[in-house]
Amino acid sequence: MGGTEQDYVKEAFDTNWIAPLGPNVTGFELDIQSYLGQDSHVAVLSSGTAALHLGLQLLGVGRDDEVLCQSFTFSASANPIVYLGAIPIFIDSERETWNISPELLETAIKDRIQHGKKPKAIVSVHLYGMPYKVKEVHEIAEKYDIPILEDSAEALGSTFKGGKCGTFGDIAVLSFNGNKIITTSGGGAMVSKNKDTIDKAIHLATQARDNAVHYQHSEIGHNYRMSNVLAGIGRGQMEVLDDRVGARRLNHQFYLDHLNAIPEIEFLKEPEGYFSNRWLSCILTPSYDIREQIRLALWDGNIESRPLWKPMHLQPVFKDSPNYTDGTSEDLFNRGLCLPSGSNLLEEDLKRIVRIIKFALS
Repeated sequence: MGGTEQDYVKEAFDTNWIAPLGPNVTGFELDIQSYLGQDSHVAVLSSGTAALHLGLQLLGVGRDDEVLCQSFTFSASANPIVYLGAIPIFIDSERETWNISPELLETAIKDRIQHGKKPKAIVSVHLYGMPYKVKEVHEIAEKYDIPILEDSAEALGSTFKGGKCGTFGDIAVLSFNGNKIITTSGGGAMVSKNKDTIDKAIHLATQARDNAVHYQHSEIGHNYRMSNVLAGIGRGQMEVLDDRVGARRLNHQFYLDHLNAIPEIEFLKEPEGYFSNRWLSCILTPSYDIREQIRLALWDGNIESRPLWKPMHLQPVFKDSPNYTDGTSEDLFNRGLCLPSGSNLLEEDLKRIVRIIKFALS
């Protein structure tokens, strides 16, 4: 916490704005809009998953439609596709950013069209805060006239060629879950340059109540709006967002300075024009065995680290889903490790982590 969150929360209690509307909700949306720029419009919601669900719905995804989705990601990127009765088609990653492969994306689009099923949308993720190949992916989407749902849940504060992540897709989503760069405990947001899209999202997120004096509903809605109390936490967090990005990047730089010379460790580099918030600092090792050697050594020191995301096409729940893969994300999963990356890590914490890794590999 940055320190001012309780002021906004206290104001919510003092003024009795506890519901999922109120001054903090409006203020938080305006804070995000101001931060992102690019004529963005924002709706704050109960979670990033809710934003993904609504985003797909607003892009017209329905039962039996096909949605192309990055495989190397958290399950929340894919689950809302299934909520709508649609079919996820998983696309593997490229090695430079670990995000959706433009080459495999176009291969998949051509193949699905050839089989008489043009994909309805593309879910592209900025993994671990590293922007995906925005130029290439969006050129392909425009070529085939397929909208992009930009999953920027891990990338608030990241940029591509000066543009902020969360402003590239037809619709974008943010997450303020407890582990994100800033948090509202639980929460998320939808972003679009189209105000009508955001107005429609807010309508659907508040049970799709018609404009009538009585409760009347002409379509199915959801209870997805963020509470005014949690939005107050978000307002305080926005004041320290740049500090949090700076802290995460310093963590990554510390690991880089102290581990880069070790042959068994490789870091994800920022390509030219890319700026990652370094939400998580990740390393690659030569093998699964060496990854586990490091992970277990840290665990024995009461330090948690985790393997990179297990690709969606390898998840039991999606075992029957079509996929276009070349082994990249599976290899990254087998050899990669997320190191402790919290914004409140002390230098002594980082030194102990590095010391244990070096000892494990010595």
